[in-house]
Amino acid sequence: MLTLYDYLDSGNGYKCRLLLALLKTPYTRVELDLDKGETRTHAFLAKNPNGRIPALELEDGPGNTVVLPESNAILYYLADGSAYLPQSRLARAQVMQWLFFEQYSHEPYVATPRWIIRHMGRNHPRMAEMPERLEKGRAAFAVMEQHLQRNDFFVANRYTIADIALYAYTHRAHEGDHDLAPYPALRNWLDRVATQPGHIKMLPTD
Repeated sequence: MLTLYDYLDSGNGYKCRLLLALLKTPYTRVELDLDKGETRTHAFLAKNPNGRIPALELEDGPGNTVVLPESNAILYYLADGSAYLPQSRLARAQVMQWLFFEQYSHEPYVATPRWIIRHMGRNHPRMAEMPERLEKGRAAFAVMEQHLQRNDFFVANRYTIADIALYAYTHRAHEGDHDLAPYPALRNWLDRVATQPGHIKMLPTD
């Protein structure tokens, strides 16, 4: 049995929940409230010394469990052997290309503004970071828009974990003061992802 250590408002956690739903894979979800410091307890740090969610606990032989952290590593592990991870060498490398892009060029400038606003508040000193973060977020959206003007999805013209990784925070970008109106191809892609069979929403209130 798989156990996912998660936080409902985390886009990184949502990536994993979405893929597990698409794969119809049973698992146990453990909610850890980041605002209450629940990922910094001794018990959780023993599982993931980096103190972050998501983290996937899985069995690795009789009586032995392994904890796999990092959302995109979890996506890669879960998708192996499924339709969500292509088999060709080049396509797999292209999936990794977009997973790295998401973590390095996208997430810090799309997810972090959302976190600042939703979890720290507009009066927090970190609001001073917003102009630079929003500018770099727009640069990431421009790269995505250019690609999606020619492609329905990010890799091999089919729905893969590259799309799942990028969808998670992009579809909540407005909550971090991003405006997606200038990116019509990106917005059409969001609609395509949301209408894939088996899709689930991020929050119960959606």
